Parts: sequence; C-alpha cells; structure tokens
Amino acid sequence: MKFMIKHEAKGRMRIHAVQNRMSYAQADTLLYFLHSQKEVTFAKVYDRTCDAVISYVGDRQTIIELLRGFHYEDVEVPEGLIENSGRELNNTYQEKLIGKIVFHYARRWILPYPIRICLTSLRSVKYIWKGLTTLAAGKIEVPVLDATAIGVSVLRGDFNTAGSIMFMLGIGELLEEWTHKKSVDDLARTMSLNVGKVWLVSGGQEVLVPTSQIKAGDKVVVHMGNIIPFDGVVAEGEAMVNQASLTGESVPVRKTVESTAYAGTVVEEGELTILVKEVGGSSRFEKIVKMIEDSEKLKSGAESKAEHLADKLVPYSLGGTILTYLLTRNVTKALSILMVDYSCALKLAMPISVLSAIREASLYNVTVKGGKYLEAVAEADTIVFDKTGTLTKAKPTVVDVVSFNGESTDELLRIAACLEEHFPHSMAKAVVTAAKQKKLEHEEMHSTVQYVVAHGIASTIKQKRVVIGSYHFVFEDENCRIPDGDEQKFADISDEYSHLYLAVSGVLTAVICISDPLRKEAKDAIKALHALGVKNVVMMTGDNEKTAAAVAREVGVDEYHAEVLPEDKAKFIRKEKTAGRTVIMIGDGVNDTPALSEADVGIAINTGAAIAKEIADITISSEDLFEIVKLRELASALTKRIDKNYRFIVGFNFMLIVLGVAGFIQPTTSAMLHNMSTLGISLKSMTNLLPESREEGFVNEAKELEKEAENLDFAL
Repeated sequence: MKFMIKHEAKGRMRIHAVQNRMSYAQADTLLYFLHSQKEVTFAKVYDRTCDAVISYVGDRQTIIELLRGFHYEDVEVPEGLIENSGRELNNTYQEKLIGKIVFHYARRWILPYPIRICLTSLRSVKYIWKGLTTLAAGKIEVPVLDATAIGVSVLRGDFNTAGSIMFMLGIGELLEEWTHKKSVDDLARTMSLNVGKVWLVSGGQEVLVPTSQIKAGDKVVVHMGNIIPFDGVVAEGEAMVNQASLTGESVPVRKTVESTAYAGTVVEEGELTILVKEVGGSSRFEKIVKMIEDSEKLKSGAESKAEHLADKLVPYSLGGTILTYLLTRNVTKALSILMVDYSCALKLAMPISVLSAIREASLYNVTVKGGKYLEAVAEADTIVFDKTGTLTKAKPTVVDVVSFNGESTDELLRIAACLEEHFPHSMAKAVVTAAKQKKLEHEEMHSTVQYVVAHGIASTIKQKRVVIGSYHFVFEDENCRIPDGDEQKFADISDEYSHLYLAVSGVLTAVICISDPLRKEAKDAIKALHALGVKNVVMMTGDNEKTAAAVAREVGVDEYHAEVLPEDKAKFIRKEKTAGRTVIMIGDGVNDTPALSEADVGIAINTGAAIAKEIADITISSEDLFEIVKLRELASALTKRIDKNYRFIVGFNFMLIVLGVAGFIQPTTSAMLHNMSTLGISLKSMTNLLPESREEGFVNEAKELEKEAENLDFAL
C-alpha cells in the first residue's frame, strides 16, 4: 500500500493512504489487518479522508514495513465482519444529522415566510395526530405534551417556536435511533458466531477441521457444551439444546433425529450429528439483532424509571399550564410551562447513557447483553469466582503422568487425550495440548463418549470401560480401586497440583498432574474489587480442601468452598440472594452454568465453554481479571451519570419554568434553552464514562472521538 505519514509521536502515527477514495470494505479490511498485528495496540481508520491512526509498541520501522506490504486483496477477513461492521451505519446517521441541521437553517434563511408557514403547518400534523391518538387511547403521555406545545404555537401564529420544537424533537429522535442501532449492532457483532474448528464425520471417524472447509451436505458432530456452528437437521443423536441466543428463552429444547438445528445454539446435554444445510450468510447476525431489539433485557431499571417518570410528569405539566393561565390570564406565561417539559430530556438522555455505556464496555473487551446487568454490577455486594480457568490461568499444563499399570506415560497420555479432546474444559485442553506437544497422534478408537458435568468422561476402548475425571467420579461414582500394593505410591502424589484420574475396567491406571497457576493479576484484582465496595468475594471449586485453602489465602478472598458440585454453587447463590444481596457469578465451564443462570449477573470468561458464554449476561474477552474491575468502575460511573442527569434535568427545567412564569424570559427562549439543554445532555451522555488515561489505546480513541465531537459542535 502506498501511504504517507501525516504526523507522528512516539508509539503513534497518522497515515494517509494514497488513493482517490476508500470504500467501507477497504476501511474495515485495513482495520482488521492492523488489529491482527501484535505490534499494534490501537487502530482507527477514517474512510472519508483515507486516513488511519495507529498506536504501536516496538520498532517504528516494523509498522512501516507492515503497511508497505499490505494489500486489500491479500487479507482474509472473517465472514460477516465487513457486512456487519457498523461503519456504513455510522456514516449514514452522521449524514442524516448534518443534513437535518443544514436543511433546517437553510429553510429559515432562504425560504419566504409564507412558504415556511405552510411547511411548518404540514409538519405539525404528524405530531398533533400522534398526540390525539395517544389521548384517544386514554393516555396522557409525552406525545400529548408535544402535540399541545406545537398546536398552541401554531394557533398563536408563533411558527418559529413550533418549527424549533419539531426540529429539536427530530434531532432527539435521530440521535436516540442512531445510538440504539449502533449499540444493538455492536452487541450483536460480539454475540455473533465465532467457531474456529468443528468435528467433521469423515470415513466413519470424527476429524477436527476448520469451519471454512465445511460445505452444505456435510455432517458435523456437536458434543455437550459446544455451540452448533451451522443451520441444519439432526441426523443422529438426541440432546437438550439452549436456544436463548435466538429466542430469548433459557429453557432448553429437546432435539431428536430430523429436528431442525440452528447455528449459535448450544448443546446443554447429549450429543448431536448435524447435517449441514447452510454454511454462511448473515442470518445469525440478523436473528440476534431482532432478538436484542425485541428483548426487554436491553432496558435497565433507570431507563424504565425515566420512561415512567416522563409519562407521569405530563399531566402535571398540562395542569401547571392551565393553572398558570387561570391565575394570570397570561397566555405567554402559561406557554412557558408547556414549552418546558421534563419528559423529553428524561426519555432521551437515560437510554442514551445506558447504551453508550454498553458500547464503552466493548472497548474494554466486555460484552454486556443488557443495561440492567450494568446496574446489577454497580449494586453487587457479593462476587463468586470459580477457580479453575477463572482465578487460575485459562491454559493449565500437564507436569507429570504417574502410571499404575506399567504402561508408558506417553501411551496413557495418548488415551487420555483421545477422550478429552471432545469436550470444552481447561483441564481437558491441557491434556490434549500435552499430547500434541509430544506428537502423540491417535485414531478414534473408542465408542460414544459420555460427558458427566463436573465429574468426568466415560467411554469404551477395546470392550473395556474407560473413565477419566475427578476423584469423586472415578473412585466414588465408578467405584474404581487403586491397584494392590500401590497405595503408598498413590498417597505420595503431590497435592501441589490438580489431578485427573484415569481408570480402565475399574482399576486406576494413571494420575495426571496438572499445574494450574493463579493469574498474576488475581490478588490485585480482588483487592481492587474490595476497594470499589464489594463486601464479600467468594471462591468455589471442585478441588480438594488443601488446594482450595492455599489458593484462597494467596488471592485474598473472604471465604471459599471446596469440593463443590455445580448444584452447590447455584444453591449458595440462591441463599445469598434470599438474604437480600446482589450476586455476581464469574465462571468459564459447563459446570458453572447453573450458577451463572442463578446469579443476578452471570459473567463468563471468553476462553471457557460455549454454553457458559451463551447463558452468561456478560462476557469478558480479555485474559485479564482487571476487566472485571473496569466493568465495576464503568457500572458505578453510569449510575453516577444517571443521578447527575436527573438532578440537572429537574433543576434546569424548573429554573426555566420559574423564569418563564415570572416573565423574565419568553416561551420561545424557554423552548430554545430547554431543547438545547436536552440535546447537550444527550451528547454528553454519549461520551465515555471512564477516565481517558487508563490505557494508551483508549486515550487515542477518546482523542479521536473528542475531535469528531468538536466537528459536530461546529456544525450545530
């Protein structure tokens, strides 16, 4: 790519692509390319000016060489990314907003007064009709107030005031629609399918292949806890499928042979072989958008409160207008109340604040599925952490394999990996990774694999029952035993590591020792959560008491529970909620799903099981627990902004009413100041909540947004 550097500072440069114009697709391709480079910490591409802002670490020359070698056609962009990027949406609404402003003032300056009167009268019909319709339905709500203000102004011949009211209402509607659509699209994109590899049935065996190799007519196997990657029909198997991503209904649906399977849904229990009907397209994205738009989840308590309060205030505004006229017999003073309604600002600013906060959360790699969950995060006084894969690293490693049957450790590890590779769990991934590192390849030699949540895996190899999993599963549920004479060998295995037990025909054959180190930031993150007002931080794990106690001491949790089952986690959360506490659950595995569903807010780590992410209310994509701290800060800042907005709206508009009734300002001035304050608070509500100095990338993002805001202010 040919380009020139417009200006630069240490670790940051702004470049200009030497081309006549940049299409939306080209801009998104360049942005994807930049984000995929490890040296780039932040990037933003401006299609209108053919510019790109790049923040980076390391050598400047490396970035220059990357840009020189870049060609649009050489970049393989993930399916659906360009179509659903949101870039065209933003540009469309920017043009609408600027066009509306320019047209409004051009009309006032250019058109003769009689023509303006006719146009204003025609435009007022829509608002008056809406008000009459609302009134006919027995409701005295915001449309009635708007219709009254516009209608009275028209009847008095004050067409400038009527035009200004309609202009500001139109701006408000446009801004709300824009923010809502952008937030919904951003949310839908983060919820869209992201499946890298699937199990393809080939030659009677299951083969792990990239999704790009799948075509219509292929059969893919979806194991318990995994996401269904394509639309299709069930060819084999039976399972309970969670379809909440499409229907909003969390109750799983039973799927049998010839049932329709939908991409993006998750197998909660059982196993399915899907005959693929459709492999691509944006249907998944469109379905999610519709689900979000139809869902009440997007509405927070603050939004509902604002909406109801706005409607409740309408009769008082009308009553105040009538009372003022009866007492003063002054139409001008009465209109001063009518021109200033609290409802407009309340209904506009609150949803924008919430939706903007959801958008901002995405900058911190956090996907929030609804405003009410942000409120719950701000109010939460109890946080429950799963240990494995949450407080500990998502990539545990195998450090030892202890043989109890005389077979080589490599052979035992190979058998374990053959079973574990079918299921989404950090411990399973550790076994599979260890086998790959030793190049222990294998053929599928077992029968149907049964996965028992929070316990282990069972199957049959060469007519022998093979189980692998926890101590409870292997020794208590399956009644396996330690080989005679190996009791001391078993007792000498270090408690420093987590253990997986492998048994064949009821006899222990191997113990796999797995290092599951804590995340380096875990202790500091928990300390930060305490500082932010979280009273009780709890750790719950299926590990033994000794290991759990050591981890609890190291990270600084307030209490811990060891050797717990999935239902125990959910039971604990129910008890806390009954006691009046607001509870957050953070987990990553299939075994965490009951607790994630039970909590006021369920937060899933993105590296975890698909069903955990599906059920969770919030998903964290980063490998950093401080994203939870940022989420808490963001939610608290949103609560403060909403409270501040309430105080300002009530105080400022009350002042306008007093000044208008006292005769100090005219209704036209009141309307202008009211509408300008509404627009101002709405624009302010669209800005970022957290300080700009948190990370370099976010600083740069904030600076660019600030520049765009300045341009918008100039246009206004």
